[in-house]
Amino acid sequence: MPQHDGPDDGSVVVIGGTSGLGRDVAEHYAKRGREVVITGRDAARTEAIAAEIGGRTSGVAVDLSQPETIAAALAGIGEVRHLILSAFVRDTNKISDYQIDRAVGLVMVKMVGYTEVAHVLAPRMVRDGSVLIFGGGSKDRPFPGSATVSTVNAGVVGLVNVLAAELRPVRVNALHPSIVADSPFWARQPAEIHETYAARTPTGRLTTMADVTDAAVFLLENRAVNGVNLNINGGTGLI
Repeated sequence: MPQHDGPDDGSVVVIGGTSGLGRDVAEHYAKRGREVVITGRDAARTEAIAAEIGGRTSGVAVDLSQPETIAAALAGIGEVRHLILSAFVRDTNKISDYQIDRAVGLVMVKMVGYTEVAHVLAPRMVRDGSVLIFGGGSKDRPFPGSATVSTVNAGVVGLVNVLAAELRPVRVNALHPSIVADSPFWARQPAEIHETYAARTPTGRLTTMADVTDAAVFLLENRAVNGVNLNINGGTGLI
């Protein structure tokens, strides 16, 4: 494992950084002059989005659903300071109409794919580096059709524990957002839905992408935080 400890050693790698929460974290670090690598499944689209983000950002095509290809895809990445695992597959899969191929696909991306990325990049991480895994609030608050996504997000808790133990001294944490009002998916939903969920939240407001990025940076950079699964939802469920 690389021995460098300076804050500018190593890149920020965002697996699934072409859209949504992952892209927002990538933009945060790009604006601060960091070397950023984002990944997506399509090479041309990923490179185009890297150019949009600007700064010292580059794009690499990686398909987590094909874990045997991940090592070769990431071969060109050098030292890593922060690794963010944020790729996901949006899935609604009810037990009454259970679709095995969709379930296997999601498990492959967020369990096998995430773990293989950690395996591949672990030897390149600086000693005081960190890993952040994106889970989701459905681990605690399932909804109809969330059989796979709720189970996988709960599995992130176990994955954090294993990686924090095996990758030490590299820190490993997870972030579990609930509804993120201005994310690409939720921003398209009717205002009435936002109002309903906000009324059930003690803060009276839904989580924003800025809130998520702020929490992500905290987990990535605070050297005393390790093995933490942080829910970010404004206290939803308390009332």
